[in-house]
Amino acid sequence: MALQHGIPADLLPIHWKSQITGWFAEDTPSFDYGGFVVGDSERTATLFGKSKGVLAGVPFFDEIFAQAGCTVKWNLKEGEVVDPGSTGMLAVATVTGPVRKLLLGERVALNTLSRCSGIATKSRAMEELARKAGYTGILAGTRKTTPGFRLVEKYGMIVGGVDGNRHSLSNMIMLKDNHIWARGSISEAVRAAKAAGGFALKVEVEVDSEKDADEAIAAGADIIMLDNFPGDGLKIAANSIKQRWAGKKSFLLECSGGLTSDNVSTYITNDIDIISTSSIHQGVPHVDFSLKIDH
Repeated sequence: MALQHGIPADLLPIHWKSQITGWFAEDTPSFDYGGFVVGDSERTATLFGKSKGVLAGVPFFDEIFAQAGCTVKWNLKEGEVVDPGSTGMLAVATVTGPVRKLLLGERVALNTLSRCSGIATKSRAMEELARKAGYTGILAGTRKTTPGFRLVEKYGMIVGGVDGNRHSLSNMIMLKDNHIWARGSISEAVRAAKAAGGFALKVEVEVDSEKDADEAIAAGADIIMLDNFPGDGLKIAANSIKQRWAGKKSFLLECSGGLTSDNVSTYITNDIDIISTSSIHQGVPHVDFSLKIDH
């Protein structure tokens, strides 16, 4: 888990703050009429956690209010559990600044924090289920993220303790069925990918049969994705492939498709090195937060 080795905020690139400026431009493209009503007197608001979950998205929340001229003081650290208990509300942070700026940042900040925390919560829960089921490999998300919001969603996965998987088409060469069909064969596609990507980029090939897996391994693919194999079929195929190529070629096996909280124990096999699943970041419940001006 990245939290055990450093501060996740230190992963963020220099340009990430410009995304937040864009969020403000979307939310207030011209006049702030509500801000006119409340004025610029300094006030403090409390961020309340109203449902249980893993706190994630702190640097985004901080920067939203920094751009609005406000300061944030946290009562919890990123990665800690927000648990409102029987009261239904837990004071997670306070935000101080001009009252209209508090309200300008409110919805942008809450939406971002709620979404990021929801992904971290689901990621951690799935990771814990996988470990309890005896899995020792890598649990990862996917690239099926929201356009324009990928950085936040990948950040939530990392805080939750799972692998973010590749972050863009430039991070790794993944050859899916459409690439294979367009090129003509797995072997031709892998050769072309290796020639373009050089030594620095891994090549992954998506397959739906052991025959195609063997062709990809023989061609030099670094990772073989067994796509949408059923539970028992996945275990049989993974074991067969690993045994057949033992001592001959070095590669990783990944599976994708079908993993849920309900089928973890029947799905998992340690012949699979990587399990990637969009269930940890698509359609996940948000963690409920609210921001209330002290009065």
